[in-house]
Amino acid sequence: MALNPIAKKEYYSIGEVCEITGLKPHVLRYWETQFKGLAPVKNRAGNRAYRKREIEMVQLVKELLYDKKYTIEGARQRLAEMRKGSGQLSVELEEARVKDTFETLARDLGELVDYVDAFHRGDAEPGEGNGE
Repeated sequence: MALNPIAKKEYYSIGEVCEITGLKPHVLRYWETQFKGLAPVKNRAGNRAYRKREIEMVQLVKELLYDKKYTIEGARQRLAEMRKGSGQLSVELEEARVKDTFETLARDLGELVDYVDAFHRGDAEPGEGNGE
């Protein structure tokens, strides 16, 4: 089960960011070309290394595009407006992070309930899971 472990370490791989956000790697790579705030550093091996702030930005972009149904251009404009507003971007980033955390927890709890139900029916053994 994946929790939102933002801020537990300095850098996250693209795979870890995918697990945290529920997005595919190609989506993250594409968004990097479309949004200035998404520019993870690359380590010596050339792999992307995301920081907490960039993960929060991914979560905000995800909310704008998927939940609020902005186009990419509309999301870019909204982010620019937030940057101009005094502290608004920080507030929006935090709200998006919290929302994503609760969505992940709800999904994980649903999986746990399904596992417990299967266990009680005899369809699952202790320690069996979906490998996450």
